[in-house]
Amino acid sequence: MRQPIIAGNWKMNNTIAATKALLTDLIPLVADAKAEVVVCVPYTNIAAAGELVKGTNIKLGAENVHWAEKGAFTGEISADMLVELGVEYVIIGHSERRQYFGETDQTVNARVKAALSKGLKPIICVGETLEEREGGIVEEVLVRQTTEAFKDIDKDQLENIVIAYEPVWAIGTGKTATAQDANDTIAIIRNTMAKLYCEKCAEEKVRIQYGGSMNPKNASELMAMPQIDGGLIGGASLKAVDFSQVVKY
Repeated sequence: MRQPIIAGNWKMNNTIAATKALLTDLIPLVADAKAEVVVCVPYTNIAAAGELVKGTNIKLGAENVHWAEKGAFTGEISADMLVELGVEYVIIGHSERRQYFGETDQTVNARVKAALSKGLKPIICVGETLEEREGGIVEEVLVRQTTEAFKDIDKDQLENIVIAYEPVWAIGTGKTATAQDANDTIAIIRNTMAKLYCEKCAEEKVRIQYGGSMNPKNASELMAMPQIDGGLIGGASLKAVDFSQVVKY
């Protein structure tokens, strides 16, 4: 019912030359993938990446989008600008944006609305910090983040939105939640979506990725879990072979 989706988040990595080299290697490796494949690249690489993935099964993604159509927002990029470059997916609310750049639940919601209004498909990131996990408030945090992100979002849009569960303590640290822990925590998010919309919506339309250091070694175990519909891949997405192995899990 829910097609798996594996998305690479390159973060602040790769020049245009490196982008061309990586994608040239990656394209044939994932050509027969059953999962939907996305690469979310830095703004400077979008045009080059778009040209290379045209006509392939790889979808183009960006790493952020602003909530305004245009205006005095130095350093930001609008949804129209991304659409013009052929972008289909956009990451919103990544923990690094929340941690370093002042992203809040409210700005995440504003960006999601802006993306949807222009036909972009948001990958909405939610997840707890180590402090929140040890404090026993994982469910509270995830319910809040999910509820705020989807405020005033119509259920007709659910098929166009992906949720990425990212335990902040597992991003780039090499630490990974056990497959069962990841599955159980994602179940909290899906249950929240069922309450916000409907059980059928949550079961059939909402795809939820795991985004905490998924790599070739643990991808198959994680992807075998019934609640996990894919991965938002950081470090492993920067090497064509590694990313292809995750895609094929």
